Amino acid sequence: MTSSTATPADILQLARRTLEIEASAVSRLQDHLGQSFLDAVAMILQCSGRVVVSGMGKSGHIGGKIAATLASTGSPSFFMHPGEASHGDLGMITGQDVVIALSNSGESTEIAAIVPLIKRRGAKLIGMTGNPASTLAREADIHLDASVAQEACPHNLAPTASTTAALALGDALAVAVLFARGFTAEDFARTHPGGALGRRLLVHVRDLMHGGAGLPVVESDASLKQALLEMTRKGLGMTAITDHDGRLLGIFTDGDLRRLLDNDVDVRSAMIADVMKHDPRTIAEDALAVEAVRIMEQFKVNGLFAINAAGQLKGALNMHDLLRAGVV
Repeated sequence: MTSSTATPADILQLARRTLEIEASAVSRLQDHLGQSFLDAVAMILQCSGRVVVSGMGKSGHIGGKIAATLASTGSPSFFMHPGEASHGDLGMITGQDVVIALSNSGESTEIAAIVPLIKRRGAKLIGMTGNPASTLAREADIHLDASVAQEACPHNLAPTASTTAALALGDALAVAVLFARGFTAEDFARTHPGGALGRRLLVHVRDLMHGGAGLPVVESDASLKQALLEMTRKGLGMTAITDHDGRLLGIFTDGDLRRLLDNDVDVRSAMIADVMKHDPRTIAEDALAVEAVRIMEQFKVNGLFAINAAGQLKGALNMHDLLRAGVV
């Protein structure tokens, strides 16, 4: 290996050229899309098994990402290493599966070795190559053309533009299948429960609310003093006021207390029914937590009471609960 005399300007020029070549390679893929792409989408939609993605070397890395994208967008999928497939992992494939095999040359020895066995099992085969005349392209049930004019590598050797093109084509396939399947944002959240979208779309009020012994509540015949003690014990800065059947009648908050003190109300003798706010903002316990955020923001309140279909008090939550859960 010889030392380089490249200047910073040379390096930046090459980097820009790399991005230009790869962007051009992806853009030109649009000309490759046609009936074979539509057939591949239909094949995946009709698949009653799994989509098995395989590739060797750099194509394998791209295949792993394609499999992950398919799996997270409604198409059960996994990556199978072609080298391991010849040593037992081929048992992962069933006759109900669709196999997507990636090879830029279309002549990968490891892929070629398992193609006959894939077909013998009755699985369908989609080949994604940069060579439409290759063995894999000929043997596949459907061929997707991911060819590029050149690699971004200055020696035209290292897989660069070709892997970028394969990745983009895989994304196009996954997104097209997603669209044709009618896959929604809610469906996406179910496969990403740990992500921000999952928290926003899947968390319900009942999952966050304070209920049972943690719910601040007094009945309407309680004194203001008793209500203040309840607020102190539960630490939510408010308390609910209910009738004897547990139906919500009103709310009293820290802010209400400050306003009473400004008006020289005797807090030692006042009854909660005389100073509470009637008809407080509520939310159904089965509602999504994002709806609680919307109500709080719209009406500029920091807390809500959750009720059931009969109007009975079931829980309480405030903005801090929503922040801790990552819903906001």
